[in-house]
Amino acid sequence: MLWLILALLALAAAAATIIGYRMAFYAPEPHYKDIYELPPGSQYEAEKEWMHSLIRAMDAVPFEPVTITAWDGTPLFGRYYHVADGAPLQLQFHGFRSVGIQDFCGGNVLAREAGQNTLIVDQRSHGKSGGTAITFGIREQYDCLDWIRWANDRFGADTPIFLSGVSMGAATVLMAAGLPDLPANVRGVIADSPYSCPREIIRFVCGRMHLPPALICPFVFLGARLIDGFDLSAGSPKEAVKQAKVPILIIHGEDDRMVPCDMSREIAENCASPVRRETFPDAGHGLSYILDKDRYARATAEFFEFCRSGSTEQEEQV
Repeated sequence: MLWLILALLALAAAAATIIGYRMAFYAPEPHYKDIYELPPGSQYEAEKEWMHSLIRAMDAVPFEPVTITAWDGTPLFGRYYHVADGAPLQLQFHGFRSVGIQDFCGGNVLAREAGQNTLIVDQRSHGKSGGTAITFGIREQYDCLDWIRWANDRFGADTPIFLSGVSMGAATVLMAAGLPDLPANVRGVIADSPYSCPREIIRFVCGRMHLPPALICPFVFLGARLIDGFDLSAGSPKEAVKQAKVPILIIHGEDDRMVPCDMSREIAENCASPVRRETFPDAGHGLSYILDKDRYARATAEFFEFCRSGSTEQEEQV
């Protein structure tokens, strides 16, 4: 009888590990996401018409398709939008199971209005990029470095580069900001709705789904290690920014129900480089631009000016 009980427990543990992995990390190819399919919830439903109009406008902008091969052989895809020869370049990284022209339907407009060329990246295991495992920034941070190297090869290593991300994309660029071999022409990072740590955001999501994190999360974390060989404790935004040398602008909605606003405060408190954190009352996850476009535009414009001039205003608004 004991062996049967042990066998059933082992089977249950294996099933929990596989299910946890598939829910959190697995993204079967080919990847597809309807660009008009917004996250569920009343916060997005209330803004659906305007968001759809922004997405339609973004989808109509001509772009150049770009492909590179990542450090581990994964094919990566991006959309390059040209504004002017010799202009700064902003690399834009979308969130978890999302798509770039949705997450940056506003932010890309602001970048182009600021005279920047832009590249909207399909993160690995999303869109037209390859891969079947979403790693919450653990591997994606090195993809970001590969995109910077592509940009330097194409436009020259003296081209000013800005990194921008939403949600998991924000985690990606914040973790890249702490890499020791980050090229010197990266001038700043904009992180919208970032989580402080991959393991902590998974624990939070489990709780939000009314699943006991203490019981579920060990199997989710084990699945990442056993099935795809990555360790969620290998890095985090709040640890990476301790090594950051470039200015960082953090934006977060105070009514974010997917990534607690306090997570970005924790990141800001750990940041070694000049940091400015702007929170937007009543804004949900990634919705700060949607609820207050003028303030969002002003904050990003002031950040670009700070990065250009090196004024002290950035540090005064931590």
